[in-house]
Amino acid sequence: MRMRSVNSLLPSKRLIAAYIFDWICIIAIAAIGGGWNYITPFHRPFSVVDLSISYPFENHETIPTWLLVFVGLVVPAVIVFMVSLVLVPGPTVTKGTSKALIWRRKMWEWNAGWMGLGLSLATAFMITQGMKLLFGKPRPDFLSRCQPDLSLIPRAEVSTAGGEFNSLWVLATSDICTNQDDSILQDGFKSFPSGHASFSWAGLLYLTLFLASKFAVAVPFLSPRPFSTNPAYTSAESPSNLRTHGILPMHKKENTDSTLSPYNEETIVPIRNQAAAPPIYTLALVLVPVCAAIYITSTRFTDYRHHGFDLIFGSLIGILCSWFSFRWYHLPIRQGAGWAWGPRSYQRSWGIGVGVGSYVGTEGWSHRTEARVTESHTANEHGGVTASERVLEEDDRAA
Repeated sequence: MRMRSVNSLLPSKRLIAAYIFDWICIIAIAAIGGGWNYITPFHRPFSVVDLSISYPFENHETIPTWLLVFVGLVVPAVIVFMVSLVLVPGPTVTKGTSKALIWRRKMWEWNAGWMGLGLSLATAFMITQGMKLLFGKPRPDFLSRCQPDLSLIPRAEVSTAGGEFNSLWVLATSDICTNQDDSILQDGFKSFPSGHASFSWAGLLYLTLFLASKFAVAVPFLSPRPFSTNPAYTSAESPSNLRTHGILPMHKKENTDSTLSPYNEETIVPIRNQAAAPPIYTLALVLVPVCAAIYITSTRFTDYRHHGFDLIFGSLIGILCSWFSFRWYHLPIRQGAGWAWGPRSYQRSWGIGVGVGSYVGTEGWSHRTEARVTESHTANEHGGVTASERVLEEDDRAA
């Protein structure tokens, strides 16, 4: 009977299909970005006497594309998987909790972690690839890629800046390029923004946020409270604790009758005891991925692949995508206790209309849950408790 009740808590096919479609959308976003790589970018006119695009072409990149994918995608995915399966649901689960409920929570945290990572990387990749095509900015090593024929400048110039003073002081099109390797030439017009920067920050900063959430690594935060003159809020310890433990001497007899006290001191936690700094070693969890992203970004500057602004803007794309994707699937770090958002309700799994307000309702994960809630209300009216309610209580404890 118990196993049957637990099985009834499994999500409906409708909800599973909705999240499968979410995965399809994430893959489609990445596919669009990949497809844009085969489109010819805009060719911004350039000058052959522009020193900012006169750096040598490096055949061997410090961080090649395959290594970028490994560090920015594979490593975070493996870490998210291991943390979700080993550390979830955490030490607060009571003994005797159903293994099925525990593994359901592990699987959901794993799925939410991967969906956030996938959304972050796919979105950053698509935005970056699209912007490369639109702007067509030459790379710092563009002239080495182009191998211009100076005799073709008079036929390819689009504007003259030097006039008779210098015949080379003109802007020309890519028609003066003689490099026969078209892939190298076309890639030379994809400097802005940096793909390595956006991809590394999208993956590694997301990993930082994920680890900070799971290990509660955050600057101590004090929740706002209404104004009060009660000294218990700002004291080292609440007055009730001081009386109990005798930390300070008592100069007069205190009235312990709570009905005569103007404050409910038992429920007051002094502000200094409402938060504390995490152990210093936990900073490595958040600093190592960030430092890796910074290093990957710097190599694009030393390899003469990008200008400084290209790297800054690419990093901002990755930072915004990682933060947005993390918050899309996870609660705030300082207030969410390390959890991802729960799944949508099965009736709202494909969308909601005007006036509904939320993707979570009382119907739960499947129509069985809705029937179970109705059964619970009926039992309460008759003073009874159903077996389904007991299973729901176990689920709450697992959560």
